Amino acid sequence: MTAVFHAYPGCSTCRNARRWLDAHNVAYREINIAETTPRAADLRNIRERAGVPLRRLFNTSGQLYRDGNYAQRLSAMDEDTQFAELAAHGMLIRRPLLLLGDVAVVGFKPEAYAAALAMSKPL
Repeated sequence: MTAVFHAYPGCSTCRNARRWLDAHNVAYREINIAETTPRAADLRNIRERAGVPLRRLFNTSGQLYRDGNYAQRLSAMDEDTQFAELAAHGMLIRRPLLLLGDVAVVGFKPEAYAAALAMSKPL
């Protein structure tokens, strides 16, 4: 099974995740999240597969998040608007996004990647 890995080349967290995938021999297709942003429908699916709240998809430490005053604006936005904002601005999305089988992981933590890998392997 080949994973889909949405990442940004200049992101150190993405580089760490890529090294982890390589070290664990995980086949993946990398997509530059700034150049090819997931659509709103895809982001909905990713959130559901990851089992995380919508706010977790936002890159809260990013410049775009700060400049756009999203910390204050998100509470006034409905879910459709939030997904539309994410789909319009790839750099607004927390990265990396790993899609492996029916599992999605937002961000990078080695233990979350290991769990996703274990869940995606047939018994």
